This record gives sequence, C-alpha cells and structure tokens, in this order.
Amino acid sequence: MTASATGGPRVLAIDFGGTKIAIATAAVGFAGGRPDTVVRLPTLGAEGADQAVRRAFDTARTLLSGPVAAGVSTFGVLRDGRVHLAPNVPGWDGLALPDLLRAEFGDAPVAIDNDVNAAASAELRWGALRGVDTGLYINLGTGLAAALVVGGRVRPGANGAAGEIAYLRDRDTDAYAADGHAPLEDVVSGAALARRGSTLLGRPVTAAELFALGADPAVAALLDETVATLSRTIANLCVMLDPERVVLGGGLMGASAHIMPRVAAALSRSVPFPPALVEARFVDDAPLVGALALALECASGDL
Repeated sequence: MTASATGGPRVLAIDFGGTKIAIATAAVGFAGGRPDTVVRLPTLGAEGADQAVRRAFDTARTLLSGPVAAGVSTFGVLRDGRVHLAPNVPGWDGLALPDLLRAEFGDAPVAIDNDVNAAASAELRWGALRGVDTGLYINLGTGLAAALVVGGRVRPGANGAAGEIAYLRDRDTDAYAADGHAPLEDVVSGAALARRGSTLLGRPVTAAELFALGADPAVAALLDETVATLSRTIANLCVMLDPERVVLGGGLMGASAHIMPRVAAALSRSVPFPPALVEARFVDDAPLVGALALALECASGDL
C-alpha cells in the first residue's frame, strides 16, 4: 500500500456530475462521515469532456499522489467501456471514461459506477440500506433514477441500465425512449417540477420554491399529481421486486414531509407485503460518498 503524506493509506473519489465535479480523499478507515478533503470544479468550461476529465485528474494529483484505490461516479450509464444516456453535457455521451481512468491510475484498482448506484453503495455501506438483502434506492433530484439491491449488492442489469426508471411510460400517450424521451422524468423530477411550475405561475420557480407555494390551489394540484405518479410508480416497482426496504434520497427530499406520507400510503395499500420506507442518510454529496465506498471496496479486494 502507498501511504500519503498524512501517514496512512488513503483512497480517492471523483464524482462527475452534470454541472460540477467533486473530488475527495479519505483514509482507509473512513466510516461514512465527511471526507477529509473535498474540491469542486465546474464540469465543463470552454473545453470538451476529455479535457474536463484531465482537469479533474490534475486536481486529484494535488490532493493525493498514489491512492491505494479510486472510486468514480458519473452521470449516465456505463456499457461496453463507454458512458451512455448522458446527452446533456457535450462530449460525455460515448466518452471512454474507464480507459481514461486506467491510464491515469495504472496499477491502483479503480471502481466506477453511475451516480445513483454509487449513492446506493454509500447507503449500503453506512446508511439506510445497511444490512439489507433486497432493496431499492430511489433518487429524486434534478433527474429521476433508482438503484436495485439484490444479495446485499447493487446490481447493474444486463446493460448497466437497471433502475433507469426515467424511461418508464405511465400512460399510453407518453413518448418513447427510442425517440429520445424520458417520459416519467418529464413529469416526476426536480427539473420537470421547475419547468411545469414556471409555466403555471408565469415566472421562473425552482422545485423547492414550488413546494413552499403549496397553499396555492393550482400549485397544490400540480404537486399532488406529481407525487401521486411517483407513489404509483414506486408501489408498482415494489410489487415486482418485493424489496424489504425502499430508501428515498436526492434533492427533492427537502420536501419529504409532502412526499413520504403519500408514498407510504401507496405502498401500504398497493403492495401485498409492503416494504419499510425510509429517507436516505446521505443527501448532499451522496454520489461522492458512494465513490468513496467503491474505492474502499476496491482497497479491501471486495470488488
């Protein structure tokens, strides 16, 4: 093992987000609190995706030379050595990120997963999914996605796309993934609520602000429709998968008082054996903490 200047073996984590890159280091004994060091960079400036990755690597080297392992989370889906379903950042869709990581870190083991699976890994190791054999982690943020836990591990699916619930169709009139749409995410996500709320009110509004305006009957109707769709979707997933626990995380959980009771009611009425429903331990920087969890699994040889 390589020891850092602080006197012990350390791991590195990088979270490539749609707008920001977060980089952290931690000791091998990290127990899921705050990382020692966190540095944030914009994902893209004037340069392309490859250069943004290089900039992240340059910054990481200033924090930790010779990590014993590295964990990486990224938006999108990893398949055949490339990132897919990441159209919102130019150059990211099709990026050969695993190859870039191998070239950068050499013999140090590296684990990479998408951001929601990474967040679920953090919950498995230190949070609300700890000790769970079969579970669901659902991220309610700017976008919408889930992670499937079976046998106490996050399962990627045949193509690395397990949990891409943004593409579920709730109605016959919904658009299709083949046409470039994510129909459920277009209704149930922070971005969707902000867009629909802004149209409703005739001025820009965030999803968080919209929940604060729930006394307005029109806003209340929009929120109730959105949370009802979310609740129905989670209940249907639970009927199919029979999880023992469902964990809700992401930025929209700032409105948990509005969301949790409605989801709980749907589970109790719709699912033959309703799972426990709990809030995630990690809300801020969940994918980054998850990347640390991946790095520590690498360092221990569990991956």
